[in-house]
Amino acid sequence: MALELKRIAVDESIEEMLTVIKADGGVIIEGLFETGLISSMRDDILAAAKNFKPGAATQGLGELGKKFVGHNTIRFSSLGKISEAFFDMLENPILAALADNILLPNCGSYWVNTGQAMLIGPGSDAQPMHRDCNNWPILSLVDWPNGPEITLSAMIGLDSVTEELGATRVIPGSHRWKDFKDYGTPDMSIPAELNPGDALIYSGKLVHGGGANSTKNSWRLAMHLSFVLGWIVPEESSPIDYSDEELASKSPRVQRLLGHRSYDPKPHFGGGLWLRHADQI
Repeated sequence: MALELKRIAVDESIEEMLTVIKADGGVIIEGLFETGLISSMRDDILAAAKNFKPGAATQGLGELGKKFVGHNTIRFSSLGKISEAFFDMLENPILAALADNILLPNCGSYWVNTGQAMLIGPGSDAQPMHRDCNNWPILSLVDWPNGPEITLSAMIGLDSVTEELGATRVIPGSHRWKDFKDYGTPDMSIPAELNPGDALIYSGKLVHGGGANSTKNSWRLAMHLSFVLGWIVPEESSPIDYSDEELASKSPRVQRLLGHRSYDPKPHFGGGLWLRHADQI
């Protein structure tokens, strides 16, 4: 197992980034997003956060989901409804190249799984360690851990994210553990500390969890952007969150990522999905 969480500058090669992700399950890319864009996203998220109660998010799992999110954590999605910066983030060429390399071997296209504010408040306990691919356990268990990559995630710093504020903790190398249900122990994990615009890019197979916020009055400001294979159901309901009219001026990539384009399996075998009147959108 790797003993450190590697950091790579944004101007390093895609090949180097992919090599580290394959070996360790994740990597921090420094400066992945331009600071002005991040500042706009942060300001808009903080303005919208006033409308959400800490500890209210359930992840669709009732009280169990509330415990998973945390009693003093604010989570919400539909970020494109509050900030144009979100659409620019979807166009990031490096994130696109990484997702293309990791996900397209198993699908014709991928779409947004989450675009979510994750604000951890003071006094919050650490989140249980987990794998994002747990959302699709039947598929994940196929030839585990050698089966297809299902999802690729980015935890993005909107401000300085330190261990004390609750930086996401990861266990490098855990994406290759033989036991799907083995989440290790917290002492095995490493905090993914971020500067504004840095991003932890990681496989859905990697064991991780939000850290404890040990401060008395400061919030961890971060957001989660993840993609999932285009032929399985994502976590968030982007296709009905945005109307055709709202996305009419956006690029075909953004429209596809938010569920406003049909799924074409080519070059892989399969049928067309997400159709309208039995024809492509």
